Amino acid sequence: MTDCALLRHGAVVGGPCFRGSTDDPLTEEGWTQMWHSVKQQPPWDHIFSSPLQRCANFARELAKRHNTRYTLDARLREIHFGEWEGQTSANIHASSPTALQQFWADPTIYTPPGAEPLLVFQTRVLSCWRMLQHKHQGRRLLLVTHGGVIRTLLCHVSGHPLARMQELEVGHGALLQLPASDAIKPPFYGA
Repeated sequence: MTDCALLRHGAVVGGPCFRGSTDDPLTEEGWTQMWHSVKQQPPWDHIFSSPLQRCANFARELAKRHNTRYTLDARLREIHFGEWEGQTSANIHASSPTALQQFWADPTIYTPPGAEPLLVFQTRVLSCWRMLQHKHQGRRLLLVTHGGVIRTLLCHVSGHPLARMQELEVGHGALLQLPASDAIKPPFYGA
């Protein structure tokens, strides 16, 4: 079995928005959030990270600090929000209130214009998860990634409906421990 922890990136320059694949850096607060989350943790055997700089830069520094291998994996990137990239919820609501309501109600059915469909995103994320489970059995792993990736994995391992993924709170710099087996279903308890 694989022991896997998930670390969401910290606060990002530009503040809250549908950031998705936009490659903005961490703020100083974001760096502090992430270092605070991992400070009591023993080193991981291997760190996997989204290639977006808000994740990759921290993963690189953590790996260097602990002399641990790290790998960038594009499957751990955040979902692409298409025309909503870089926009706040308020801006989208002002121009397309129905579209935003549909998205919040069920993102598996409603995809923002030009965005990556949630079910395609889920397939991408789970392909990485299954590879890690298969190739890294018995190892302690850290995934440095994004809120959408973490919620997708939490839904998968807990049986929580993907359409209601936004119910799962995953704050900036949050560190969560996944169950040791992909086969474990509810209840799921984060660390």
